[in-house]
Amino acid sequence: MRLLQNIHPIVFLLIATALEVSGDAIVRKAMYEQAGLTRAGFIFVGAVLLLGYGFSLNLAPVSFAQVVGLYIATLFVMWQVINAIAFRTRPTIPIVVGGSLIIVGGLIVTFWQQPSH
Repeated sequence: MRLLQNIHPIVFLLIATALEVSGDAIVRKAMYEQAGLTRAGFIFVGAVLLLGYGFSLNLAPVSFAQVVGLYIATLFVMWQVINAIAFRTRPTIPIVVGGSLIIVGGLIVTFWQQPSH
């Protein structure tokens, strides 16, 4: 585990969000576009990716409280990328505006330093 401490936490965030959103997209496609063994196979792959998300996020060498804001912001961006690739859907104006607030909020949560008492 000592080797993992040399990896920047953003790497874990990017891997975790890619796995979470991809796993979620595969499960959704399996549920609505597949049947039989193909559906089961896709759901299994999605489940493995979702497990990988949980594992990789928890490998980050920082406390979850330190990365949660940045994680949510990164997750929103990754969701839009995967949504465009997997479902050919572009974000609407409300999604862009709301997403901008999510990103700004995530940055505030992550980087706003409280004065020491």
